[in-house]
Amino acid sequence: MTNNIPSGLTYTQEIIVDESLIVPQVSTKFTGFADMPPVFATAYMVGFVEWTCVEALHPYLEPQQRTVGIHVNLSHNAATPVGMKVTAEVTLTHIEGKKLTFAVICRDEVDVICEGTHERFIIDHEKFLTRVQAKSAVTNEP
Repeated sequence: MTNNIPSGLTYTQEIIVDESLIVPQVSTKFTGFADMPPVFATAYMVGFVEWTCVEALHPYLEPQQRTVGIHVNLSHNAATPVGMKVTAEVTLTHIEGKKLTFAVICRDEVDVICEGTHERFIIDHEKFLTRVQAKSAVTNEP
């Protein structure tokens, strides 16, 4: 299942921080964010790291496979303003069955803004959705 994913796989991706990626835009449900500084949100940084890992793995997965995030251990060491580029670099450091561990580093144009690890798990997409639907049915019972 993971034999064709090379340990040591490295992938880099870039994004420009725009108004949609700043802390006050995270969600209107989280009202405490509304008056926070207009900088790259930690929540979106985590999403960017996950997306980078997804893209790194995409060529190596079977058509029915996906990966889901199962653990995040990331710092957020420096603020990044709107208009600045952020680069995420992920390196696959460990494969244990279907569990994949990545070393992560993110930089803006001035600072290292993030370091840590991220774990993902290989799933069968249809089986996963079936389990989620079954779980949803339990919570929707009268």
